[in-house]
Amino acid sequence: MTIPDSSSHHYMMENGSLELPCKPEEEKRIVQELTDKAEANLREGNLYYVVSSRWFMAWQRYTGKIEDGYPFEGHSIESQSVTPSNVEGRPGPIDNSDIVVDGVENKDDGPQLLRTLEEGRDYVLVPQEVWEKLLKWYKGGPVLPRKMISVGNQQKQFIVEVFPVCLRLIDSRDQREVVIILSKKASVHDLYEKVCLLKGLDPEKTHIWDYFNKQKHTILISSNQTLEESNLQMDQDILLEVAVDGSHKCSTGNSLALVQVEPIKSTSSIAGDPTMSKGHSTYQNTDDGYESLKPVTRGDKGGLAGLQNLGNTCFMNSSLQCLVHTPHLAQYFLQDYSDEINRQNPLGMHGELALAFGDLLRKLWSSGRTPVAPRAFKGKLARFAPQFSGYNQHDSQELLAFLLDGLHEDLNRVKQKPYIETKDSDGRPDEEVADECWRYHKARNDSIIVDICQGQYKSTLICPVCNKISITFDPFMYLSLPLPSTTTRSMTATVFYGDGSGLPMPFTVTLPKQGCCKDLNQALAIACCLQDDEYLLLAEVYEHRIYRYLEVPSEPLATIKDDEHIVAYRLPKTETKFTKLEIWHRYQENERKLFLTPLVTVLEDPKSGADVDLAVNRMLSPLRRKGFFTSTATDTSNENVPPSSATEEQTNCCSSQFGPATQSTEGVEPEGRPSKELSFRLCITDDQGYGCQPITKDSSIQPSRLIKVMLDWTEKEHELYDASYLKDLPEVHKSGLLAKKTKQEAISLFSCLDAFLKEEPLGPDDMWYCPRCKEHRQASKKLDLWRLPDVLVFHLKRFSYSRWLKNKLDTFVNFPIHDLDLSKYVKSKDASEGSHVYELYAISNHYGGLGGGHYSAYCKLIDENRWYHFDDSHVSPVNESEIKTSAAYVLFYQRVKHTSGGTAAEPSERHSI
Repeated sequence: MTIPDSSSHHYMMENGSLELPCKPEEEKRIVQELTDKAEANLREGNLYYVVSSRWFMAWQRYTGKIEDGYPFEGHSIESQSVTPSNVEGRPGPIDNSDIVVDGVENKDDGPQLLRTLEEGRDYVLVPQEVWEKLLKWYKGGPVLPRKMISVGNQQKQFIVEVFPVCLRLIDSRDQREVVIILSKKASVHDLYEKVCLLKGLDPEKTHIWDYFNKQKHTILISSNQTLEESNLQMDQDILLEVAVDGSHKCSTGNSLALVQVEPIKSTSSIAGDPTMSKGHSTYQNTDDGYESLKPVTRGDKGGLAGLQNLGNTCFMNSSLQCLVHTPHLAQYFLQDYSDEINRQNPLGMHGELALAFGDLLRKLWSSGRTPVAPRAFKGKLARFAPQFSGYNQHDSQELLAFLLDGLHEDLNRVKQKPYIETKDSDGRPDEEVADECWRYHKARNDSIIVDICQGQYKSTLICPVCNKISITFDPFMYLSLPLPSTTTRSMTATVFYGDGSGLPMPFTVTLPKQGCCKDLNQALAIACCLQDDEYLLLAEVYEHRIYRYLEVPSEPLATIKDDEHIVAYRLPKTETKFTKLEIWHRYQENERKLFLTPLVTVLEDPKSGADVDLAVNRMLSPLRRKGFFTSTATDTSNENVPPSSATEEQTNCCSSQFGPATQSTEGVEPEGRPSKELSFRLCITDDQGYGCQPITKDSSIQPSRLIKVMLDWTEKEHELYDASYLKDLPEVHKSGLLAKKTKQEAISLFSCLDAFLKEEPLGPDDMWYCPRCKEHRQASKKLDLWRLPDVLVFHLKRFSYSRWLKNKLDTFVNFPIHDLDLSKYVKSKDASEGSHVYELYAISNHYGGLGGGHYSAYCKLIDENRWYHFDDSHVSPVNESEIKTSAAYVLFYQRVKHTSGGTAAEPSERHSI
C-alpha cells in the first residue's frame, strides 16, 4: 500500500528552518530520555503510537540499540547496548504498511491493524513525544495512534488499547451494515452518540440491541455503563431500530419481524451422535444474571456442550472444560453453595468469580449440546484479571492457576483469618512439623478447592558453608514439571587462532540451557585445550561482519539463537595494552562485497601500514596452498611455519604459542609483488565498511583500541590461499535429521517428576538467607511430595520465556491414563492419606507455536466412561487410545479410592453426579 507522506512542516523547527537529522547516538539518547519521561507519568488517556517492528528494529540497529527479536518489553524502550559494529545505514521513512489491512481505512478511525499482530514480534508502542520526534526525523506512516486505558477492578493497570472494540451495526430498516469502532472503556452513551451522528438520528427515537449471534438479548440503555461492562464482544452484531412517524415504537424492518428475544434451544438429544458433533449455529446466552443457587439435577446427556470462541479465547475454553468436568467441582456447584460464598474476603472477588463460574457450569451440565457463549464469565475475568482481557492468546495454565486461587478465595469458609507465626522445624520429626504446618494452613484457608486440589510438599534447603538444614512444608495447587530433555543445550562455535598458528576448527559443547556466556567460554576453553596465557573472545558473525562481541559473562545463552554463527578468537592474556585488529574480507571481482569470516588478532603498538600488513600475512599463513611457501632472501627467522607445521597445528590444538604481536611469522611475500610494497591490498574502514582509506607501507597508524581493515581478495589471493576454511560457518545448532529424531524421543511423566524433585542448587537470583551464617547463600534445594490431594494437576512446562527468547517444546510425554501410582514419591507414612493411585480424567492441549497456537481439551464423562474432544464449540467423541499426544499441556488426575475389600473403586462408582 502507498505510505502517506507527512506534510513538510514536520521537518521544520519553530523558526521555519529545516530540522537536520541527528547523529545516531544523539537520536538514541533523545528517544530514551523521552521514553523514560513518559513511563514516569503514566495516566489514562496518554497517547501511544503503533510502529512496525520491522522498521523500528532497523532504526535500533542504526542507532546501536538491538533487542534480539523483541524490541520492547511492555512499553519500555530499554535495550541492550551493542558495539558500533552492529550499526547499519540510516533507515528510510517510517513504514507501517506491513501491519495494517491493505485498502481498509475508516475516515474517522484510520487504517485497521491486522488482527494477528503480536506486540514485540510485529509492532512496538512508542509514547507520543517519541513518535513526534521520529516523524520529524523520518516522515512516513501511516499514523496509528492508540490511547492508554486503565483496567482491573482490584489492581489498576495501565495498558495501551491497541485493538479497540469493533461492532457491526445492522440497520433494521435496510439491513445495511457498518463497523463502529470504540474503546471498550467508552460508555453506551458514547455508542449512541456515534451511531446517531453517523445515521443522522434523534437519540430519543433510537434503540440499539445487543444482537450477539444474531439474537436479540437486551436493549442497550444509553448510560455511563462501559461497552466492556455490557459484555459486548469484538466483531459482534448490534441492531439499530428507529421509531416510525413520531411514534416511540421502533421499527424492526420486515425481515426482522420474527426475531426471537429468547435464545433458541438445542433439539439435540443423542450424546455422541456424529451428526451433532460439529456445525452448531445456535448458542445459549449467559448474560441474564445468575440463576437460582438451588440444587439442580444434571440434565440428560449433560456435560457435552461446547464453549463459543469469543476471539482467541480457546485458552479459556480449554481450562474451563477441564474444571467443569472435574467430578468433585461439578457435584459441588450443582448443589446450593450460597452459604459458602465469602463476599468480605479482601483477597477474593466478592464471590462474583465463584457465581460466574457456577452459573456457567450449570449451563454446561444442563440438557442438550447447544454451545454456550461465556460472555458474562469473560467479562468478570477481564475485571478481576486484566492480564487475560483483550483478544490476544494467553496461557491456559496461567488462567487455571488464577481460577483455582480465585475460586478458593471466593469460597473460603474462613471469614477472619487468624495470625499464626510459623515455627522452625528445629530437628523435630517431619510428621509433627508437617501436620502443624497443614493445621496452620487450614486455619486460614478452608474451601472446596483446598479440600480436593491442595497437597503439601517438603522443601529442604542446605547451606553450602555451614551445612545448616532448613525444612519447611508448603501447600501446592498443581505441580509444574520440567521436561528433562530441555535442561541442556548443544551449541557449536568455531575457534580461530589469533596468532595465525592453525586453521579454524568447530567445537560442539553441551551446556545448561539456562546458562550464560561464561559457561560457553569455559566449555570451549576445555574443548580446544586453551593455554593458561590465552583467553577466548566470543563474537557473533552476521553477513561476514562481527555483529557483536559476547563480552558480558552473565549474558544468558538464550540471547544466542540456533541459526546464528558464533566464533571464538584465541588471544593472549597480557597486561600490555594491545590494539585489536579486525580483518574483513572483500571480493574484488565485479561488485565489491563482503565475504568469508572476519579474523581477529592483536598488535602491540602498531606504527605503520607495514605492521598491519605483517599481521594480515601471519593470520592468512595457515590458508596458504601447498607449493606457494617461499622465503625471502632477507628473512631467515626460525619462527617460520612450514607447510607441515600448519597441518600439525590443525590436528594438535594444544600446541599454540603466541609470539610478539607485530612480528612476522612467515617473512614471505606473495609471488609477483615487490618486497618493498605491501603484501595485500588493504584499507582502513569504518564501522559500516563503507569508507575506505588505502594503507601503504609508510602509512601512519593512529593509536586506537580497535582497527578495522578491509582485505581485497584478487585473483592472486585466491591462487595463493584456500579461502574455503573461512566459508560456511556452522550454525549454533543445526536443525535437521538429528533434531527430528530428538523430537520423536518420548520421555515419561515419571522422569518429569524426578526432574522436579531432584536436588539442585538455587539460581543466582534465588539466594537463600542462612540464619546461621547471617548471609545469603546459594543453597541446594530438594523437594519431596508429602501429602497428595484428591485432584492432582500436572503442568508440563513446554513454554520457556525470557527477555530474549520465547520457545515451545513439542516433546512427547508418555503419561499413564490408568493406575498412576505415586506411592514411592510420597514420604509421609500416614496411612489415613489413603490411596496414591490416580486416574486421568482431563487434558488441556496446546497445538502449534507461540502466539498463533490453539487450545482444546480432552475430558472424560465418568458416568459414561467415555472420552470427548472439546474444541471450542465443537464436541466429538474420541477413543481413549487417541488422547496421548505431544500437545498435552496440563494433565488432570483424580484419586482412585479403595473399596472395603481392598480393590480400587471405579471413578464412576465414586463420583456419580
